Amino acid sequence: MSGAQPVKQEEKRILKAYARRDCQDLYSLFNPGQLFAMQQRERRVLALLNGYGFSHLEDKRIFEVGCGKGYWLRDFIKWGASPRNLSACDLIAADLAVAQELLPPLVKLSHGNAAALDYPDNSFDLLLQSTVFTSILDQAMKERVAAEMMRVLKPGGLILWYDYHLNNPWNPDVRGVPKAEIFKLFPGCRIELQRLTLAPPLARRIAPYSFLICYLLEKLPFLCSHYLGVIKKPALPP
Repeated sequence: MSGAQPVKQEEKRILKAYARRDCQDLYSLFNPGQLFAMQQRERRVLALLNGYGFSHLEDKRIFEVGCGKGYWLRDFIKWGASPRNLSACDLIAADLAVAQELLPPLVKLSHGNAAALDYPDNSFDLLLQSTVFTSILDQAMKERVAAEMMRVLKPGGLILWYDYHLNNPWNPDVRGVPKAEIFKLFPGCRIELQRLTLAPPLARRIAPYSFLICYLLEKLPFLCSHYLGVIKKPALPP
């Protein structure tokens, strides 16, 4: 079997898995649990970016792997990024069409697999992946996507990582990515990870009554379902 065939098979599996999902209400900001999670995530992301010298995004070239309907891209614009410096790809054409409608026309969107990015080496200052690796079950494809991300990232650049570290027992189409695997996927990089996001079933139950209780529970790492962090590519030697 050629190297391309397993990747194509995994693409088909991912597309079928997303086609089966019907959870728009869960990800609506009118859902208090989702609103709490997104507000907490935004606060921590901005603190991380600021800590790594990325508080001024207007001149940064940014790429998102698996942009979906463009939620993060719209956040980056809100945080000061220039639309002309934003690029992204996604496997799901329907989601890309929605992103195209919602985003400024200068944002460059492409339909395709991040295992083969159509960009030169060292193209971007900052890359983002949010719950993409969780959706990839084939290890070879994970490794190819990680390698492509490193290839197009500039020396000294950052990958912003947000993904489940736990398996979802009710969803066999996703698999959590533990810390040890992240280090293997991005060898030689400086990696900082922190646990974030109160487990969604808990947040959905508690947030309608008290954001304060959600905030306190999220302080307990074992109740958090995601890793948020940065992966820093080594700079070129002087």
